[in-house]
Formats: sequence, C-alpha cells, structure tokens
Amino acid sequence: MHFTASRAAAYCAEAMNDTPDTGFIAPRDQVAQDWHRLAAYLGSHGHDFAPDPSPRQFAGGFGNLNYLIEMDGGPAVLRRPPPGPLPPGANDMLREGRILRGLEGHFALAPRCLFLCEDIAILGAPFLIMEYRRGIVIGGTLPAPHAGNPQAGRTLTATLCSVLSDLHAVDAGAAGLDRLGRPEGFLARTAQGWAKRAELAWEGTAPAVAGEILDWLDREPVIEGPAVLLHNDFKLDNFILDPASLAPRALIDWDLGTRGDSLWDLAVLLSYWTEPGDPGTMHDLAQMPTTEPGFPTRAGFIERYARLSGRDVGSVRQFRAVAQFRLAVVFRQIFRRYRDSGEANPRAGAFDELAEGLLAVTREVMAGRTD
Repeated sequence: MHFTASRAAAYCAEAMNDTPDTGFIAPRDQVAQDWHRLAAYLGSHGHDFAPDPSPRQFAGGFGNLNYLIEMDGGPAVLRRPPPGPLPPGANDMLREGRILRGLEGHFALAPRCLFLCEDIAILGAPFLIMEYRRGIVIGGTLPAPHAGNPQAGRTLTATLCSVLSDLHAVDAGAAGLDRLGRPEGFLARTAQGWAKRAELAWEGTAPAVAGEILDWLDREPVIEGPAVLLHNDFKLDNFILDPASLAPRALIDWDLGTRGDSLWDLAVLLSYWTEPGDPGTMHDLAQMPTTEPGFPTRAGFIERYARLSGRDVGSVRQFRAVAQFRLAVVFRQIFRRYRDSGEANPRAGAFDELAEGLLAVTREVMAGRTD
C-alpha cells in the first residue's frame, strides 16, 4: 500500500502534463465557500474579488483547504482550516499570516501574505490570502522527466539542506518573530504535547511508546542549542519547484511555525525520509522519493546538514524519536477524522495501520537500531 498525506499537495497550474485541471479537485467535490460574502467583505477592505466563476480548490492533502482565486487583478491562494474539530495548535492561519508577514524581506522563499482575516463570520474560520507562486509539488515519486535520474535526487537533496540551513540562519528578531513560541525546554514540551494528542487520537489510552519517550527524555534530558525559527513541518512536498530545473520557488505551509532547536526541523524531515532497506511501513508512507538514485541515506543527510549549518547534531536521535512518534499520531488523527466524519477519501481508512507501524519505527529509532 502507498499513501500520500501532503498538506499543500498541488499548487501547480503548470503540471508536467497538458491536463488543464491537474492539481485541482473536481468542482462537485470541492468544499464549498461563501464566495459572495467574501467578495463583499474584501470589497469593504479595498480589494477587488469576483466570486464568479467560483475559485478552484487545490487537490491533495488532509490539512488546510487551499483555493486559487483572483484578487486585485492577479492570482492568489486563499487558505483556511478544514471543517470540524482541529487538533490543538494545528491549522493556525493567524500564526501563519504573522510569520509570512515577518519573513517578507528576510526569507525569499516565503510567499507574501496579502490579507489576513480573524473574523470567523466570513468563511466560518480565520483565513489568509497569500501570493501565488506557480510550479510543481513533488510527493512520493519523481515526475517525468526526472524519475530515475540521479541528478534530480542530488538537486533536491541540495535544496532541502541549503534551505533548511538558510531558514535556521534567519534573524527572528529582525523579522519581528522573536516572541514566537516558547523555545526553552522545547523537545520535552513537544514530546509531552504529542503524548496528550496520542491519548486523544487513540481514544483515551496513549500507546506505551509515548510514556517510554517521556521517561527517556526525563532520564537523559537534551541540552538544546540556540533557538532558531522553525518551519515545523519541513519536507519536500511543502516546496513549490520549477518544473524543469527543480529549483525552489516557495516554501509553504507555515501554520505550525515556531522557535526552538534546529534539530527539530531536521528530525521532522528525516521522519518522512525512506531508505531502500527500511521496513515496509516507511515504504507505505511514500512521502518523499528518497529511495530514488541520487538521494543520500538519513545519516548522510545529517552529516551534510551539520557541515553546511555548522550546528551540533549530537542529540539528533532524541529529536528523531519524538518526530517519528509525532508522525504516528498525525496519521492516527487523520484516521479518526476520516472514521468519525465520513470523509470520502478512502486512503485514510488504512492510516490506523500505518500509525501502528510508525510507532514500531519510533522504538527502532529510540533504540538506535536505525540510522
């Protein structure tokens, strides 16, 4: 089985084929919005938005809803949370808007935030409108003509490493983001937060590995490095790329952004990173095409990041264990939402099995049996 859980999965009107609707949900399956109410609201704030024809919803993902709209004579992307109850701290459009505004002029790959709305009476939830950057998004497989080409793997690896290092070098104070999050004790608090989410996701009884991680971090607390700006879901399918060169055009999905030890973003990326010899669960994850030629091992990427960033990676195993556990909880949350809300996406019906497999991978990381 192969699963794709990209959050932003297709900001692409110029896909690698000639199908005009590539990257969009069929109109009949879109989550409807009150576009006429939005038009009146934006008009009252000096923006021109025509509700007809209706905007198109981008395909892919289980997170925020993304629509290609026309505002003030040009394309833009409207982002809002999915309907229904949300996990604590997730899908925070107001946080994302503030981060994007802060990063303007400091991190070129962050799209500009064009409008931010706190009034839930307009669309039923806070939303933002951001700059649209055309390109492709890559999930678990490389698109033609890049599939099987080792140079594509090398190019994407270089992008992931250099952008991660550049992001962690951003001066949060200069960007007005120095009060974002609570960096002190970041890893222990993050582990505790995901243990609480696990208890909810598994309906009152958190998996045993949750307690094992907390006990481990209590016995062997991590001495954390300086706080940096964190994306908090750094992975390949949150990039918009040039379809020919694979050069990055944007890094998206900032709704979880915070500050903390740089190893957290590295660990989150590695939680999605599959190697050819990995157990079946990691192959079922199918989030990034890292089994293709040209991609390094996880250990190789850690070494590369350490060289480029100059940061100490000695505690990366603890961060990796928490990040792998986090991913298990995320998939269990998606399964619960699918089961309890009757969502039409059948892929989510198997995510309970995937979550259990990721818990087993978490134990392997904790024990040091996987690089």
